[in-house]
Amino acid sequence: QVRLVESGGGLVQPGESLRLSCAASGSVFNIYVMGWYRQAPGKQRELVAHITSGGSTNFADSVKGRFTISRDNAKNSVFLQMNSLKPEDTAVYYCHARQSGSPQRDYWGQGTQVTVSS
Repeated sequence: QVRLVESGGGLVQPGESLRLSCAASGSVFNIYVMGWYRQAPGKQRELVAHITSGGSTNFADSVKGRFTISRDNAKNSVFLQMNSLKPEDTAVYYCHARQSGSPQRDYWGQGTQVTVSS
């Protein structure tokens, strides 16, 4: 089992920044993708960004140019730097990890609230 613990959410004004962190613990071998999803009230959970163990990244179109993702493989951690935040970025952000294997396994954090409001 893998446990994911997020931190860094909060309330900010439009245009401000936040940095989310997620640390994985437990059976953390062969985690090849880590990333962030978000879910706003009344909407489906959507991918924000992910990063592979080799450093390849993928971003939702809505956050390209504003968010960056990084990873510390030695510490089994992933970070989401969110700049120029907009009210539509308001959501619960969930850390995600995918572990290779047969079958592959997906793990989720409990979520951290990000609210962008003036």
